[in-house]
Amino acid sequence: MAGHSKFKNIMHRKGRADKQRSKLFSKLSRDITVAAKSGMPDPAMNPRLRLAVNNAKAESLPKEVIQRAINKASSGDVDTMEEIRYEGRGPGGVGIIVEALTDNRNRAASNIGAAFKKNGGALGEMNSVAFMWDRVGQIIYSAEAGTEDAVMEAAIEAGAQDVESDLVKPDIYEDAPGHTIWTAFEDLNDVAEAISKILGDPKSTAIVWKPQSDVPVTGEAVGTLMKLLDALDAEDDVQNVYSNEDISDEDAAKYAG
Repeated sequence: MAGHSKFKNIMHRKGRADKQRSKLFSKLSRDITVAAKSGMPDPAMNPRLRLAVNNAKAESLPKEVIQRAINKASSGDVDTMEEIRYEGRGPGGVGIIVEALTDNRNRAASNIGAAFKKNGGALGEMNSVAFMWDRVGQIIYSAEAGTEDAVMEAAIEAGAQDVESDLVKPDIYEDAPGHTIWTAFEDLNDVAEAISKILGDPKSTAIVWKPQSDVPVTGEAVGTLMKLLDALDAEDDVQNVYSNEDISDEDAAKYAG
């Protein structure tokens, strides 16, 4: 295991949290409903639902909204929802994976395809990008959770695979993760429970796509890429957007919207 200090994800750039707050609440509610539909409506008996509820609590989603989202799983509305993955390329050859949850496959495909086309990207075939990524567990703690060494020690004890810590750059990023702990796909729940006994509750816990390598992007292509990622993330049907760009702090600050 090796500790790293390289925060590069522009999806956390300054100002993003406030603009996306209402969408985040909707996304968290949908996550809970779909998770409850996939198994038991009890978080103690349904690991996926437990993760969704914990993430919602970490973002201060009201308790009544969480319960309403769980109850909605028993309604017929959820039966029409599909989880779909889209893959494509952005400016500079950046790989992009989009996870959607929709009740209208044609609408989702049309809107997501249009977002790619209008912002210098191109939608690709299934697995045109995903083969260069790994499906892993991700646990995020704020910088206040502890020092790099303390978090690394806790992660090792809990059985995690790796840790990335980024504890600075508040002038550019206001929602930087602080500590990102990586686990094997199948170990996420066990590691999350073990490490929470040491560091407390995390900011978020999720199964995510992690790129095996990054694509350097510089200059104006950075601004175009940010517009593409923003356009994708703004779509109501989109739940998550992953990209493998490597952008300097200077360009991230210059082209941040």
